[in-house]
Amino acid sequence: MPQGQPIEVPADGLTTKARRNAPLLAVHTGPGKGKSTAAFGMALRAWNQGFDIGVFQFVKSAKWKVGEEAAFAELGRLHDERGVGGPVQWHKMGSGWSWSRKQGSEVDHAAAAADGWAEITRRLAEERHGFYVLDEFTYPLKWGWIDTDEVIEVLAARTGTQHVVITGRDAPQRLLDAADLVTEMTKVKHPMDSGRKGQRGIEW
Repeated sequence: MPQGQPIEVPADGLTTKARRNAPLLAVHTGPGKGKSTAAFGMALRAWNQGFDIGVFQFVKSAKWKVGEEAAFAELGRLHDERGVGGPVQWHKMGSGWSWSRKQGSEVDHAAAAADGWAEITRRLAEERHGFYVLDEFTYPLKWGWIDTDEVIEVLAARTGTQHVVITGRDAPQRLLDAADLVTEMTKVKHPMDSGRKGQRGIEW
């Protein structure tokens, strides 16, 4: 795609503007570092454009402090107080989804994941957010907690211009086939390979 130009323009009758405003489904997968980081970078751009941001973190423990969560909380506050950017909501399965106030448990992760997906489905139908990050969402699909075909069907039928980014390793091939943008993070080298632990400002 040289200089941001498409290699070919499909004969689908759509205008350039219509294609530019089409909702995007992106998947960041692979064994390398940076899948969530890249998704939050896209969310930052969307926030700057005034999009309503919805982040839904699957799998991560409530005890894990994510640096981007604190940053986006401040951005959401900036929007609320000064009208800059867009509104932000951040939900984490491990702490009990905020709309249900149910605390997560070690034995009920599958039910919690299904609850999260059900809420996302409702929000998509309502066009609640302009930009969704479904962080580590590939794992509930891989483990069979959420049906992949249902996810693809719901995302394909979403209305408006709602963009969705899904992150996590081992994304199902059917999801990759349905996506508009797929990036695979391939590890070439990692500090942990030489025994170094995660670092402040790098991993969190």
